[in-house]
Amino acid sequence: MPKHYLLYGSERYALAILRPVQEAIRARGDEAAWFFDGPGAEDLVAGERLLTVEEVRAWRPIACITSSNHLPHFFPGVKVETFHGFDAGKPRHIYIRGFFDLYCTTGPRDTAQFQALADELGHFAVAETGWPKIDPFMKEIAGALPPVREPPVILYHSTFSPSWSAAETLYDEVRRLSRDGRWRWIVTFHPKMNPQTTAKFKALQNEHLTFAENDNILELFPQVDMMCSDTSSALNEFLLTGKPVVTFKNRRPGPQLLDIDDPAQFEPAIRTALSRPPELMQAIREYADSIHPYRDGHSSERVLDAIDAFIARGGRNRKPKPGNWWRKLKLRKRIGYWGPARLPRP
Repeated sequence: MPKHYLLYGSERYALAILRPVQEAIRARGDEAAWFFDGPGAEDLVAGERLLTVEEVRAWRPIACITSSNHLPHFFPGVKVETFHGFDAGKPRHIYIRGFFDLYCTTGPRDTAQFQALADELGHFAVAETGWPKIDPFMKEIAGALPPVREPPVILYHSTFSPSWSAAETLYDEVRRLSRDGRWRWIVTFHPKMNPQTTAKFKALQNEHLTFAENDNILELFPQVDMMCSDTSSALNEFLLTGKPVVTFKNRRPGPQLLDIDDPAQFEPAIRTALSRPPELMQAIREYADSIHPYRDGHSSERVLDAIDAFIARGGRNRKPKPGNWWRKLKLRKRIGYWGPARLPRP
């Protein structure tokens, strides 16, 4: 009898993260269905199944897999977190909310931190699997790093938080540099970016600058030679390509980044990045291995293997999850379910 898995989303980006898991589930002859408590359901396609709360409970999935930081405790199955991005130095990446039985980490850096907390708290397990979202991407970028295009293509991306975003600070520089044709630009923002800022950058579009609205930013990475950003988790995804990133006042700068703190440094930093200095390229490779050493495009399969192993060990952790009553109440209100948490006997 096929196993049932629920894929749970709160934002449209859950589709890009969890569709590779859906593909792996189906390849094993098992079944996947979706539940959304926010945007995303309207973007499901033919053959993708959407369930209501009551249908989820009746379907009895063996696992609920999400990239969100919450999950209804009244849904059946092992509660599994796959994350919605790499740790970019923002608060609350290494943060335990008490909803999950199993954290599937992306690489050694995260694994060490989450495992230390698992050992201390005892109410969740950790398995290093890699990140499902980038399975198709890792297969696409296999092979040698391609040479810089002529003219070079630059991706400009910014996070939405006003305290971390450099979009307004660097607007004048992007406008200036996108006018003379030396470089081509693709601009894309987090979906929660201030609409006024988004409108300003959209208005810059010309033959040298395009504003992209792709739900999956990974689709843009093969089209460009470098990235400019600030403290967005997407820059870590980009570093897996082996290409350089220029950042503005990054919260966690390191040798893998060309970090600046003055708009006047923006153009010289881009020139350096496009020259691909050997010490920078080596630092990028070493950093990529620390956050996601998997290059095979099979992280989704490892997530499913980790779930199987957790269930085979009894499907329980050393200690019960915390009560979490206030968060559970807020989630019930968000979803609109006030029924019993326990399932009736089959």
